Amino acid sequence: MPFNEIKDAILIGFFLAFMIGPVFFMLIQTSVLKGFRAAFIFDIGVILGDITFILIAYFGSKSLLEEIKDDPRLFYIGGLILLIYGLITYLDKSQKNIIPGKDFILPEKINYIKLFLKGFLLNFINVGVLAFWLGMIVIVGSNLQMNPTKIFNYFTIILVSYLITDIGKILVAKQLKKKLTPKIAYKVKRIMGIVLMVFGVFLILKGFVPKENEFFNNVIEKVE
Repeated sequence: MPFNEIKDAILIGFFLAFMIGPVFFMLIQTSVLKGFRAAFIFDIGVILGDITFILIAYFGSKSLLEEIKDDPRLFYIGGLILLIYGLITYLDKSQKNIIPGKDFILPEKINYIKLFLKGFLLNFINVGVLAFWLGMIVIVGSNLQMNPTKIFNYFTIILVSYLITDIGKILVAKQLKKKLTPKIAYKVKRIMGIVLMVFGVFLILKGFVPKENEFFNNVIEKVE
């Protein structure tokens, strides 16, 4: 894989790990109350949920992508999905008044199987995660010419980067918990929503720009 693709995949995984939501706070809470191993098992369940969504998005959209991979409408679809997902993220106020440590309380006895399933289900029930991965498949699949090996490697790097970043979060969970107030968490989530919307707009614009306009396409690719 070219270095730029590896770099992009690593950055995507890193920023995904800081998306504010129930999983984020649950991971921190689990680390603080149950320790590294329990939080790691929980996180493996979360990752499995992401893998499941990626497979659903890939196989569910593969035939469509094969037909329109050279069609500019592909950028409209991917951009629109990211734009809508970003808007939902920006407008969602469910985490505004959340207090880490209050809403997500684990039982005294450590049950690793239950933690694993909790991580998987907490991620899997979030339809927005599926929408995000669908948008990623649409965008990445087109850029990688729907090559299964390249797509597999790209998303593997994203998930490994995601997992490594989460391990770092687990290790410094106590510091994060002290500094990440509900107000700050809400602001971070809104910023992430704006970032997603910006990426979505640029992808839509890319669909309108003729391939011959190399300068404008290069500018958009750099922003992406």
